[in-house]
Amino acid sequence: MIRISDLSFAYPGGPTVLDRVSLGLEKGAILGLAGANASGKSTLLGLLAGLFSPDQGHIRVAGLASPGRERELRRVCRLVVQDADLQIIGSTVAEDLLLGRDEKDPDQAARARDAAQRFGLAEYWDRPVHTLSWGLKRKLCLAAALWDGPRVLLLDEPFSGLDYPGVLEMRRLLLAGRGQGLTQVVATHDLEPLADIADHLAVLDRGRLVLFGAPNEIMDRVGEHGVRPTCSWRAGLGITPWDDGDGR
Repeated sequence: MIRISDLSFAYPGGPTVLDRVSLGLEKGAILGLAGANASGKSTLLGLLAGLFSPDQGHIRVAGLASPGRERELRRVCRLVVQDADLQIIGSTVAEDLLLGRDEKDPDQAARARDAAQRFGLAEYWDRPVHTLSWGLKRKLCLAAALWDGPRVLLLDEPFSGLDYPGVLEMRRLLLAGRGQGLTQVVATHDLEPLADIADHLAVLDRGRLVLFGAPNEIMDRVGEHGVRPTCSWRAGLGITPWDDGDGR
């Protein structure tokens, strides 16, 4: 589904942000993308989403290559940024979900209502978005991102700012996506809520891919690159599942 080969990128006038990164990811997998601040995680998500073009190397997602087909990449990949306020454009839940669509079309309106219902937003349909909690804003961004059935979902720090129930719900959404064949890349500072459900873990350090593999194969080394191992791993218990009922 995703193939990244010898990828390098720098913003205009700046230093190299990503340096010769290569990795592959199969359809339906969950990839945990970890690293300290300024390691290049968000930039890599932006490149996968078709927002930027590589300076060197290439990205191939669902047969679409970048550089060259960024517009088409944006149709199959959806990026949800860390700060929901930067992504929500509509003034209400309804307006945001229907943005760019014909709100008078009964089918479009019904689909928007269904998306709101699935994400627990139906009761907030006409609520101004600035009155929503952080967790509800995050869910609104997810509902909008999944509207067109993307093949790849890119999440930047999706657990940030969530309470415990919110973290459990995010885990359930990730697992549901995997069950539907959705490929997901999750950038995070905190491996705790992700390590037991991720199929692969990639660690960036100053723009270079320094570790890639199954979480239990590389967890011993993540601390060398500014990433904290999970509490269960540090206690010598390996990667243990969260106690979230049927979350796994």
